[in-house]
Amino acid sequence: MDDPPGERALTPSQPPLIPDGLDATLVFVRHGESTFIAEDRFQGQAETPLTEIGLRQAALVAERLAAPHAAPSLPVPAGPPLELVHSPLRRTAQTAEAIDAALRGTGWAVSRRPDPGFAEIHQGAWQGLHRDEVAARYGPELAAWRTDPLTGWAPGGESLPVVQARVRPALATILARLGEGRPPGSHDRPQVAGYADEPSDQPWSVVVGHDGVFKVALLTLFDLPLDRFWMWSMDLCAITVVELRASRPVLRAHDLTAHLAPLQAEQGPSATDTAETATEDRSRSGAL
Repeated sequence: MDDPPGERALTPSQPPLIPDGLDATLVFVRHGESTFIAEDRFQGQAETPLTEIGLRQAALVAERLAAPHAAPSLPVPAGPPLELVHSPLRRTAQTAEAIDAALRGTGWAVSRRPDPGFAEIHQGAWQGLHRDEVAARYGPELAAWRTDPLTGWAPGGESLPVVQARVRPALATILARLGEGRPPGSHDRPQVAGYADEPSDQPWSVVVGHDGVFKVALLTLFDLPLDRFWMWSMDLCAITVVELRASRPVLRAHDLTAHLAPLQAEQGPSATDTAETATEDRSRSGAL
């Protein structure tokens, strides 16, 4: 398979991703349901807006982030986030706008900016196609993508090294801003959550993005190989929290969705079961 334009791997000469001694927290939020997800289509970087359900999901995750220490508390520091960064694609921008509005409703004026580094993985010829059509027309390529995403991906789309090459500097910018003007932290303190002297005055930022690009972001933060791409998964409008303890990444929470319970209650048990089945089927299909 030909590599897409701009193919390049990360090089050992790159500076460290995480500033030395950084104490901070990153919160990752996936966007809400989009029209292509509802239609069971591969979307990648296609511009797909949120559905009515997606808008409701965005409102609920926004409410959760505007009151992060309401029970059950999210593992984030006190005070407002430093900034709200999001993929420029419409479905993520709409989700970020809902979060921004909720934060401002609490009196928190937070800087918001798009960053193309967090756009979803481009899925080339598959974008816009129903998953059954992708399976019928691109069976071998799809099988390779599901099995070994380092050697197989969508024709005309992005390979994982290409995605990592744009995700890494996007992460580095956020982390550098979190560390500006702050003294380095130390590992000479309790490393187990729950102790009373656990710091609460550290900065934190929110990133709104996509399942595929977040898989790459987490592998990059934890210095894991890209062939473990399928080890991570994020549900729609789920929350993942990564703390940096003196530059050491710690996964504090992953794929939290309890804040979506009101929507699930409104839809009823049968609708919830249907949505969960659809999410599992879509994940197995390899659609992003």
